[in-house]
Amino acid sequence: MEKEWGRADLLGVSSAYWRGCTLQAGVRLGIFTELGEQTLAGEEVAAAIGGERRATGLLLDALAGMGLVEKQDDRYRNSTAARDMLIAGAPGYLGHIILHHHHILDGWAQLDRAVICGGPVRKRSYGAEIERESFLMGMFNLAMGIAPLVAGQMPLAGRRRLLDLGGGPGTYAIHFCLAHPDLHAVIYDRPTTAPFAHATVDKFGLTGRIEFHPGDFVSDPIGGGPYDAAWLSHILHSNDSAQCRLFIDKTAAAMAPGGVIMVHDFILDDSGDSPEFATLFSLNMLVNNGRGRSYREREIREMLEQAGFGRIERLAFRGPNDSSVMIGVKQ
Repeated sequence: MEKEWGRADLLGVSSAYWRGCTLQAGVRLGIFTELGEQTLAGEEVAAAIGGERRATGLLLDALAGMGLVEKQDDRYRNSTAARDMLIAGAPGYLGHIILHHHHILDGWAQLDRAVICGGPVRKRSYGAEIERESFLMGMFNLAMGIAPLVAGQMPLAGRRRLLDLGGGPGTYAIHFCLAHPDLHAVIYDRPTTAPFAHATVDKFGLTGRIEFHPGDFVSDPIGGGPYDAAWLSHILHSNDSAQCRLFIDKTAAAMAPGGVIMVHDFILDDSGDSPEFATLFSLNMLVNNGRGRSYREREIREMLEQAGFGRIERLAFRGPNDSSVMIGVKQ
């Protein structure tokens, strides 16, 4: 069915970055963290963040207009949502992924150039370590919201050894092991993620059940098997189809017959134009990566079949950004 677009709809989409930039500025300047549980005057907030008084007031009023802070006279306090998700250190903190969105904004502003040249564009740098931290911590925070939901919906009953390929801090491996007491897991990822993974696994008291194996799953073999389950979360979209087939083949080689593979990603329907977020994420890969994209269900099915998996299906699970899971069983 054709979507009905009015003038207000088009203008709202075109100016949507105004709201995003306002939120990102609030996080980057630490406004929500400075407010915390307090109620502060605008000039107090300006002093706390080192901001010019009038400009800080304009930003605070915009955040109040968005409902992220509450204003009474010239005094401001966090909304419930801001206290839950925008104060650094809060269990539901989303500031890292919001900062990641800020870091890639310059590239998105040049999307037209990326379409012409067919790959990433030059964008400002905020520092490699800063960008890496916001990305890794942002992925961790997002996964912490999804992993408890997905853990009970995956076919892991009776499984003993799980491969979490490219698992970073091991968020999914942790929650899968919490949901299945007899399950042990191996996180396979680059050596630079090891300290974060060890700290996270230790925090959940799972050091004896979850190991970290360093390596590059594109260029190195996958050891530690055989596995009777494998979890590949948000790996496909960062790679071209040849690389995807390569590490799916490597995963299959490390698995025992009857093992289940679970591919979690922004999976397109076979038409290629839905869900909306998956289509937009392909553009995000164009601007920032150049190799990857969202893959259609039939493309993933073919990759799995070629690697020797059968009984392939797309599960009913849908994540907050319309991520989904396809599974297959090694023949």
